[in-house]
Amino acid sequence: MLRNYLKIAWRNLVSQKGYSFINITGLAVGMAVAMLIGLWVYHEYSYDKFLPNYQQLYQVRRNYNSNGDTLTFSSTSLKLADALRNEIPEIDYVAESDYIGSSHGLKVGDKKFYVNGGQIGSDFLKMFQYPLLEGEASMALKDPYSIVLTESTAKALFGNEVPMGKVVRFDNQNDLKVTGILKDLPKNSSLQFEFLVPFSYFEATASNVRLARSGSFSDNSFQIFVKLKPGVSYAQVAPKIALIEHTETNSVNAMNSVVILQPLQNWHLYSTYQNGKEAGGFIDYVRMFTLIGILVVLIACINFVNLTTARSAKRAKEVGIRKAVGSQRQQLIGQFLTESFLLTFVAFLFSLLVVQLSLPAFNALINGEVSIPYARGEFWLALLSCLLITALLAGSVPAFYLSSFQPVKVLKGIMQVGKAASWPRKALVVAQFSCSIALILSAVIVFQQIQYAKNRPTGYDVNRLMMTNMNSELGANFTILKDELLRNGIAESVSQSSSPATDIWWHSDVEKWPGKNAGETIEMGTIVVAKDYFKTVGMTLAQGRVFTSKNDTTSVIFNEAAMKQMRLAHPIGQLIEWQGKQLRIVGVMKDALVQSPFTRANPGMFLCRPESLNVLLYRISPRLSTQEALAQMTALFNKYNPSYPYSYQFADVTYAAKFNLETLVGKLAGIFACLAIFISCLGLFGLASFMAERRTKEIGVRKVLGASVLNVWGLLSKEFVYLVGIAFIIASTLAYYLLSNWLQRYEYRTEMSWWIFALTGLGSLTVTLLTVSYQSIKAALLNPVKSLKSE
Repeated sequence: MLRNYLKIAWRNLVSQKGYSFINITGLAVGMAVAMLIGLWVYHEYSYDKFLPNYQQLYQVRRNYNSNGDTLTFSSTSLKLADALRNEIPEIDYVAESDYIGSSHGLKVGDKKFYVNGGQIGSDFLKMFQYPLLEGEASMALKDPYSIVLTESTAKALFGNEVPMGKVVRFDNQNDLKVTGILKDLPKNSSLQFEFLVPFSYFEATASNVRLARSGSFSDNSFQIFVKLKPGVSYAQVAPKIALIEHTETNSVNAMNSVVILQPLQNWHLYSTYQNGKEAGGFIDYVRMFTLIGILVVLIACINFVNLTTARSAKRAKEVGIRKAVGSQRQQLIGQFLTESFLLTFVAFLFSLLVVQLSLPAFNALINGEVSIPYARGEFWLALLSCLLITALLAGSVPAFYLSSFQPVKVLKGIMQVGKAASWPRKALVVAQFSCSIALILSAVIVFQQIQYAKNRPTGYDVNRLMMTNMNSELGANFTILKDELLRNGIAESVSQSSSPATDIWWHSDVEKWPGKNAGETIEMGTIVVAKDYFKTVGMTLAQGRVFTSKNDTTSVIFNEAAMKQMRLAHPIGQLIEWQGKQLRIVGVMKDALVQSPFTRANPGMFLCRPESLNVLLYRISPRLSTQEALAQMTALFNKYNPSYPYSYQFADVTYAAKFNLETLVGKLAGIFACLAIFISCLGLFGLASFMAERRTKEIGVRKVLGASVLNVWGLLSKEFVYLVGIAFIIASTLAYYLLSNWLQRYEYRTEMSWWIFALTGLGSLTVTLLTVSYQSIKAALLNPVKSLKSE
């Protein structure tokens, strides 16, 4: 029986090449989109799951009460690390860190590199069991003067030599012995590093870190990772750690902080906190594209259902004869479902080919490593399940519909296939185009939001502004390097700061200011700057003056957002207290978008101190091209910073990276929206072809009675225009509601103008008319003699 079903299914597929092509192409594209999205979603959910016991790994965070608003920070204190280690028995391991991902210089002989890594507690590799190719996790970070390298970093430094036991010069200060080689980290690891150095080295070489160990809970300049003991849940330790800092009653920061943990499995997808709780992040986009994948497959299935039911009259007599000679309804259902399975399987094979060919471009777009896991059994199980579901979705309605025909009516030719029978088909076309138009509107609004934020004044000038991380050698030669850059006309301004121009690396509290209410606190973005900083980055002074020299250490400059929050109408000359020191306000800078371009400027303060200057900032001269400036600067930096390779960032590139997520979402939404429209138009093309075929004689009669080509074109096109118009109304309403909610996450957001909806509707109508016009005009041009000729 099955063999007979397959034979008939194959004959129908081959005999109706046009409709088979439309169905297979639509399903193949829909399944390819769904498969790409599915692989991407699987990749995003797979982050850190390769680590053994990842469920027990957490990062320590603080919920900070800032005047009733709960702010969540990952910066913590070393005192907190010791408290968790000593006072919470449910915690198995604690590892403190400076910042995993910071750049440091590694040198072996003439080979020198800037690579990203971290200085981490000795138990880190016991907690995070990244595959060690050489060395032992329990011993690799014991010696303060040791270093663990990734495989590729070891290869770059030592070539084919055995790296274990060899010496690496670290930041041109000390020699560290290689005690471990890690397998290169996969891209689905939240922590990315190329080396690890023991935190004990950090303490041994930095006096401020040693002081922080015995300091206050308010010295929040570090990160902490913990592993809970087997069988212990976060719910068990949460009440014990929440108020652990409140023993330091003399610290406003500590008394306003609640300690929480974020599980490793949520780091990648849940980066946004609201009111001290996870409130989303990348997970929102993962869910959105999962829904898009499902919708695209449904749109492709609708094509199959519409074309099959529309052509039901072609199969009616076949059904009637089969029933007359004794076929049961379930046998007919089985036959039609077999046809659906065969067609879906052929489409699946094409979709697999499309995905394989598309993966390089897709990975380049998302900067990922998505691949088809051919060797994994669960992949094929999931794929076959999706194939089965798609075949049932596409084939069940036609199967039950066609098998329901009554043989007496069919064989007498009185089966009703008129307007009543077409209503479900019209409803499906409306649903199909509603989804497609909604996707197009979403892509347009996402793009508009990105452009709106990009066109927002930044408050400083990122053009030709460059940044290089400082080191001890560069710090010692800073003055002479600055003089040469300026004297040779390579740079027009040079300065230093504790943070790059496009970020803030330090937040601190202002303890007292005029008019401060009892219990009130303000968390300030804190930037230590050198002379000429504001000139170099291009910030504008609103009131007062800038720092006059490196000795202007008792002065402080705030931005306008800070003054607004502190309610200081006349701030110049006022005194504030910060870290036990009195500072005088000498200036107010206009707000600058140092962090997110989608939010209002955060309160910020600028200090003038000789220490903590981590970044060199310089603006290249407009008289030089970028290539000329880079060539001259490379020579100068190699001269005055010979132990390190010349490393730099362009501020405009770094600022543009803040839009990466939204840009990716916009591109993906646009691509998938276009594919959804393509699939929908395939269905329209098939329906228009069927309608023209069914109404051939009617068109011939109309032409004989004087109808023009334009009249016939209008007759065949108006129904589709009507359906797309209804779909546009539904899609606009749905998109407006959903996009309004999406835009609410941005404090600085665009408006959904009416013309966007109007242009999208006009575009959809144009695409519809172009799709159906070929068949309509072809039918209108047919010679009525041929169309009316009776057999």
